[in-house]
Amino acid sequence: MIRGALLDIGGVVAVGAHALPGAVEAVSRLRSSGVGVRFVTNITRQSRLSVVSQLNDMGFAVSLEDVFTPAIAARQWLLENKRVPHLLIHPGLAEDFTGLKPGEPDVLILGDVGDALDYGLLNQAFRVLAQGGDFIALAQNRVFRDTDGELSLDAGAFVAALEYASGSRALVLGKPAPGFFHAAVASMGCEPEEAVMVGDDAEFDVAAAVAAGLAGVLVRTGKYAAGAENQVQPPPTAVVDDIVAAAEWILKRV
Repeated sequence: MIRGALLDIGGVVAVGAHALPGAVEAVSRLRSSGVGVRFVTNITRQSRLSVVSQLNDMGFAVSLEDVFTPAIAARQWLLENKRVPHLLIHPGLAEDFTGLKPGEPDVLILGDVGDALDYGLLNQAFRVLAQGGDFIALAQNRVFRDTDGELSLDAGAFVAALEYASGSRALVLGKPAPGFFHAAVASMGCEPEEAVMVGDDAEFDVAAAVAAGLAGVLVRTGKYAAGAENQVQPPPTAVVDDIVAAAEWILKRV
């Protein structure tokens, strides 16, 4: 029995600022049937408030509590551990890190910096690690479907570069970290085995969710590539055409 659904945003329910066909209605059907819905995303170019506003503009009717982002998880980690971050993040994410403890940075927070990234910024981040700082990665996805419809480099390439240069291993706080999925599931009052993750990334969305104890539904939209479901372990629970078909799959198991 499924009581809760975790939905990726980019490539699953939307592309850029536009909802995919049938997505708003599919989410509404899930909610009307008593299925809890949370949006879980590795977006690190926008603050959570910006993501919520964009989803509402598309018609999804969400609140802050409905959206889980790695930046919010990182902020909580910083507060709990009383640490000072060096932020290598996109300017659009800055508001999620306001009001934190000042001082000499002792941990690197890395996200998708976008066009602002250059050698100087990357080298500053490296020096934080070289001086003994910890390493927090907001995500480690390889690619994402950009607003022009083409694939673009995601944060994972730069996580790997800094791990290689520094000899440090990053703690990943977004997908595919099991704790990220579990926190979203717990917010709906569910157990992992009562929840499903719907994503377009066979590895970081779906296989990771299945490994964390959830069902995993892979959609053939967004960055999906033919045969991706055969290249990951554990395999998806199901592979469907789109979010509309994913909602149908879920509703048969409520």
